[in-house]
Amino acid sequence: MSKLKTQRTIPVRFLRAATSTATLRGVDLQEWMDHLGIDPALLFDDRTRITLEQATKLVQELWRLTGDEMVGLGTQPAPRGTFRMICLAVITSPDIGTVLRRFEEFSRVVPSMPTFTVTTGPTITRIVYDHDPEYDPAHFITDIMMSVALRFFGWLAGRRLPIESVELPYPLPEGAEDYDLVFGSLVAFDQPAAAIVFSNELLTLPVVQDEASLEQWLHDSPADLLMLRDYGTTVADQVRRILERGLRGDWPTPDEAAAQLSMSTQNMRRLLREEGTSVTKIREDLLRDAAVTALVRGDETVAQLAERLGFSEPSAFHRAFRRWTGSAPGAYRPGAAD
Repeated sequence: MSKLKTQRTIPVRFLRAATSTATLRGVDLQEWMDHLGIDPALLFDDRTRITLEQATKLVQELWRLTGDEMVGLGTQPAPRGTFRMICLAVITSPDIGTVLRRFEEFSRVVPSMPTFTVTTGPTITRIVYDHDPEYDPAHFITDIMMSVALRFFGWLAGRRLPIESVELPYPLPEGAEDYDLVFGSLVAFDQPAAAIVFSNELLTLPVVQDEASLEQWLHDSPADLLMLRDYGTTVADQVRRILERGLRGDWPTPDEAAAQLSMSTQNMRRLLREEGTSVTKIREDLLRDAAVTALVRGDETVAQLAERLGFSEPSAFHRAFRRWTGSAPGAYRPGAAD
């Protein structure tokens, strides 16, 4: 039996708006989604998850379809190659502070690029994204621009940036726990502007990438822009890494997880509650992500998958999967009907 990869899945709502580009251009949504191996019905349930590979292929197909790196969602098209030229211009920066200044300058002279403003105070720097709520009613463009900025700057520095907070100018949505996965930081809603806030110490972080690594990174794009690597430092991140062993053997107990974190079980549960999660929720998320990944891969029957994930019978797995995703397992299998 092969080892199961436990890569996080992606909430479909962060990519749903992109499919509107295809339909606006007269593309047959059913045929297009069949080509991608995604059931179109899954796009309309916020509980739906897709794998990183599916999300990457979806965006690449939209780039090909539109010839626009903003896939028709920007105020103006961004011809293919726009992001590469901007990246080549900032890759020679000595540090993240210089990168931010160059990005701010580009955002004011490249019509298709969203506008960013960088303000540095005595101890804190704010990157403010100039969003238009009327143009972006579903907040999709705001979410994507903010998350892409975080991932790209972190990639340049070779590490996840320890952000103070991500501020979003709209109310707390349902399923807000996914925002922590997208941004990997404390997210505050109903704020005056869309902003990333961090310590000035980050400005001096050196750029560790070069033109050669940039070309490889761009070749794999947008995989690294969509994926948040699991090197987070929250208690939930740490508990998830411990519990992942349960996908390959016995599940660590809460007491065992707490012991590995050098804290009491009660304190660990309290800290998880403050982060909006629990041991049970983290375990369910792991099972959900493992199930979605395996179903999309399509090399196991549902019965085999249910047994491998520790369910007493396939019917129990079916019920759990519907609770996690709103769909039956068959909806995620390539070329299979429910």
